[in-house]
Amino acid sequence: MNAAAIETYARQSPVMRPMREADLEAVMVVERRAYPYPWSIGIFRDCLFAGYPAWVLLEGGAFIGHGVLSLAADEAHVLNVCVDPARQGRGHGRRLLRAMVEAARGRGACRVFLEVRPSNPAAIALYQDEGFNEIGRRPRYYPADNGREDAIVMAMELL
Repeated sequence: MNAAAIETYARQSPVMRPMREADLEAVMVVERRAYPYPWSIGIFRDCLFAGYPAWVLLEGGAFIGHGVLSLAADEAHVLNVCVDPARQGRGHGRRLLRAMVEAARGRGACRVFLEVRPSNPAAIALYQDEGFNEIGRRPRYYPADNGREDAIVMAMELL
């Protein structure tokens, strides 16, 4: 690669950084593209105000994903992992998830929890591949077109 190609690649390579309140409009664009029942901007704002670790993933200056984690005592909870549907399947969700797990580990968490829709097999496969195991179900947890959808509760023990 020549110098110009390296510089172009570096500009386009995904960059992860902490989420800021100024990011929320762009975060909402991705959130709305990815989910039929997206979080509200108020939920993101509340998470930031509460000090929850949150990240954005940018590629070529465009917002392509985000993640939010909560921490309490020795447990962490992945609250949101979202990648723009046009950029899914390229490892971006895995990168966000790994960053959250490492943040949890770095802050002394012994385990990490998350919920996932049974109708999202790609996410379930990612979480299993990263070491999460199903530990239960939350009935009628998610809104759905036909009423409510259960959540699969998954956990990972951090050693």
